[in-house]
Amino acid sequence: MVRTYRTKDFQTYRMNYHDPHRTLEPIEQEIAVVAGALRELEAAGVLPHTRYDHAKMLAHREAVRRLFEIPWTAITPRMQRLLYAVNAILQPANMLAAGVFCGNTFISNAGAAVGPGACYTARNLIGLEIKPEEAARAERNVRRIDPTGVARILAEDAVKFVAQFEEPIHLLYLDADGAGGKGKGIYLEILEAGYERMPPGSVVLAHNSVNCANELESYFDFVRDPAHFEASVNVIFDTEGLEVSVR
Repeated sequence: MVRTYRTKDFQTYRMNYHDPHRTLEPIEQEIAVVAGALRELEAAGVLPHTRYDHAKMLAHREAVRRLFEIPWTAITPRMQRLLYAVNAILQPANMLAAGVFCGNTFISNAGAAVGPGACYTARNLIGLEIKPEEAARAERNVRRIDPTGVARILAEDAVKFVAQFEEPIHLLYLDADGAGGKGKGIYLEILEAGYERMPPGSVVLAHNSVNCANELESYFDFVRDPAHFEASVNVIFDTEGLEVSVR
């Protein structure tokens, strides 16, 4: 099953990448847009329901605003809320995130299990960043929110790490860029490295499903094939987009 959730304003809803905390719309509108996406994901069988704690989400957002060093990010407030909500609803015991840069995308996922936005207890929340200096900054950021160490950043090659990860992968977030001209095409390699350890009901989230769609054609072919995934939904409420697929 392949679905698309597209808002009329996705092309005009834009942020300044260097001012990630600026309010772009009334909070009620942001909640409503994300609620529409969650309902689409529920209808597709990706999510069991659409309920999450809005106050905890805002507590998470405020902690990131106060504590994170973010040189730039393409994660819009809508996307931040969606990532948090998906993790809060699914409550993955093991979440791997590939290509986390300063850690903002990672904590948008992991923040449902650690820090002031926590609503469940996870086993492993691991962010992978191949550039050591960026991984170090992301780890510093994450430590300010999660002193427990459950959420952590590793300076690792995502394909190799995911291939060697021995536990089930309940949620895989993809935002990496491959070297040698691969770009976002690296998503498929990362997914294939962990696919056999993704149990039924596990979910993969692929950022940049809109602005990097040309690089993701092979990835889309894989996740939209019913032989591999039960359903896949392209969420288009900003210019980046997110492909959400359930095993």
